[in-house]
Amino acid sequence: MINYKQLYYFWCVAKYGGVTRAAEQIHLTPQTISGQVSQLEAYLGTDLFIRKGKRLELTTYGKLAYSHSDEIFQIGRELESLVKGRQDHQDIVLKIGVSAVVPKSIAFRLLEPVQYLQEDFKLVCHEDKLNNLFAQLALHKIDVIIADKPMPANVEVKAYSHLLGESKLSFFGVPKLVNKLKENFPESLNGAPILVPNKESSIRMKLEAWLSEKGISPRIKGVYDDTALMKVFAKSGLGIFPAPDVVAEEAFQQHGVIKLGTVEEIRLKYYAISVERRLKHPAVIAISDTAHDSLFV
Repeated sequence: MINYKQLYYFWCVAKYGGVTRAAEQIHLTPQTISGQVSQLEAYLGTDLFIRKGKRLELTTYGKLAYSHSDEIFQIGRELESLVKGRQDHQDIVLKIGVSAVVPKSIAFRLLEPVQYLQEDFKLVCHEDKLNNLFAQLALHKIDVIIADKPMPANVEVKAYSHLLGESKLSFFGVPKLVNKLKENFPESLNGAPILVPNKESSIRMKLEAWLSEKGISPRIKGVYDDTALMKVFAKSGLGIFPAPDVVAEEAFQQHGVIKLGTVEEIRLKYYAISVERRLKHPAVIAISDTAHDSLFV
């Protein structure tokens, strides 16, 4: 069986960028750490580091070992936090970052079951732009992100995207406006007043590509960072707006808007992004189960 103390020393060297810095952080001599890492390499039968000048760099197997050890010690920290939290009779906290372009109704339906897990569970929600949320995830200021796109490959944050589900795209508006545009949809969108989310939204990107392909040019009457505000303006009759088809019922109940039509070719996907390779936190599992069992059926 692998020696986890040796694995921890290796992880520290990789994390802090060298034996000397690791020794300073965990208050051991460099010789002790170097010796333990060498024993781990001997046990695994491969080099984990290669020296380039004065620097140590991870080998291919070193990168693999660091990835797995990082997850192991992350799980250990989560376990310690959960157990100590219960011993001290403190609330167990889940910090959620919600991308500003995710519809509020979808975020609510995903997060609602978390509130009923147990009495001492507390949900902390923070809404922001996706890039800002990635930075907070990297610093462990939040536990998971709800987003409308997966983790980009060019973002230097070690995290994993877990698909929650997908929905078709539909257009909504007040009955008076919808009735004018109902006939000959989607060609009726040509010149029609439309409200859209900002360019960070996957809806906006997919919508623009679809409109271009169809040769349709609506009149953009407003661009919104907050999709809830966009729906308020739509309620006044300013224009129609695109949204996931799964929010149709809530859109009618809250804003009095009805569906104009659905775009079968566009699929909107939603993700839980976390530092976990596999979802383990009971609250995040509850979010995933809700998505798969009821919201995105």
